[in-house]
Amino acid sequence: MAKMILLGPAHEAAGTREDVFECSTLGDVLKESVARYGPAFGALLDVSQVWLNGEPSAPSSRVDAHDEITVLPPVSGG
Repeated sequence: MAKMILLGPAHEAAGTREDVFECSTLGDVLKESVARYGPAFGALLDVSQVWLNGEPSAPSSRVDAHDEITVLPPVSGG
Protein backbone atom coordinates (compact mmCIF):
# COMPACT_ATOMS: atom_id res chain seq x y z
CA MET A 1 0.00 0.00 0.00
CA ALA A 2 1.21 3.50 -0.83
CA LYS A 3 1.77 5.80 2.14
CA MET A 4 0.47 9.40 2.14
CA ILE A 5 2.21 12.01 4.31
CA LEU A 6 0.10 15.06 5.19
CA LEU A 7 1.92 18.24 6.19
CA GLY A 8 0.73 21.40 7.96
CA PRO A 9 -2.85 22.37 7.12
CA ALA A 10 -3.37 19.09 5.24
CA HIS A 11 -2.66 17.22 8.47
CA GLU A 12 -5.15 19.44 10.30
CA ALA A 13 -7.85 19.05 7.63
CA ALA A 14 -7.48 15.25 7.50
CA GLY A 15 -6.99 14.70 11.22
CA THR A 16 -3.98 12.47 10.63
CA ARG A 17 -0.34 12.81 9.59
CA GLU A 18 -0.14 9.57 7.61
CA ASP A 19 -2.45 7.11 5.91
CA VAL A 20 -2.14 4.23 3.47
CA PHE A 21 -3.99 3.66 0.23
CA GLU A 22 -4.37 0.68 -2.05
CA CYS A 23 -4.85 2.39 -5.41
CA SER A 24 -3.17 2.05 -8.79
CA THR A 25 -2.71 5.74 -9.71
CA LEU A 26 -1.97 8.94 -7.88
CA GLY A 27 -5.31 10.34 -9.07
CA ASP A 28 -7.13 7.40 -7.48
CA VAL A 29 -5.30 8.02 -4.20
CA LEU A 30 -6.32 11.67 -4.27
CA LYS A 31 -9.97 10.82 -4.96
CA GLU A 32 -9.98 8.27 -2.16
CA SER A 33 -8.38 10.76 0.24
CA VAL A 34 -11.15 13.30 -0.43
CA ALA A 35 -13.74 10.57 0.17
CA ARG A 36 -12.06 9.73 3.51
CA TYR A 37 -11.38 13.24 4.79
CA GLY A 38 -14.18 15.32 3.29
CA PRO A 39 -14.69 18.42 1.14
CA ALA A 40 -12.55 20.75 3.30
CA PHE A 41 -9.58 18.47 2.62
CA GLY A 42 -10.50 18.40 -1.07
CA ALA A 43 -10.47 22.21 -1.22
CA LEU A 44 -7.03 22.26 0.38
CA LEU A 45 -5.82 19.55 -1.97
CA ASP A 46 -6.86 21.72 -4.93
CA VAL A 47 -4.27 24.36 -3.97
CA SER A 48 -1.55 22.00 -2.72
CA GLN A 49 1.38 20.39 -4.46
CA VAL A 50 1.41 16.60 -4.47
CA TRP A 51 4.69 14.75 -4.77
CA LEU A 52 5.30 11.09 -5.44
CA ASN A 53 8.59 9.81 -4.00
CA GLY A 54 9.95 13.35 -3.66
CA GLU A 55 9.03 14.51 -7.17
CA PRO A 56 6.07 16.52 -8.49
CA SER A 57 3.77 14.04 -10.25
CA ALA A 58 0.69 13.88 -12.45
CA PRO A 59 -2.56 12.19 -11.40
CA SER A 60 -1.92 9.51 -14.03
CA SER A 61 1.31 8.42 -12.30
CA ARG A 62 1.29 4.79 -11.19
CA VAL A 63 1.65 4.07 -7.47
CA ASP A 64 2.98 0.89 -5.92
CA ALA A 65 3.15 -0.56 -2.44
CA HIS A 66 6.42 1.14 -1.49
CA ASP A 67 5.63 4.62 -2.85
CA GLU A 68 5.32 7.72 -0.68
CA ILE A 69 2.89 10.51 -1.55
CA THR A 70 3.40 13.88 0.13
CA VAL A 71 0.78 16.64 0.23
CA LEU A 72 2.45 20.06 0.44
CA PRO A 73 -0.09 22.82 1.18
CA PRO A 74 0.76 26.42 0.30
CA VAL A 75 2.76 28.31 2.92
CA SER A 76 1.95 31.84 3.95
CA GLY A 77 3.79 34.20 6.19
CA GLY A 78 5.17 37.62 6.45
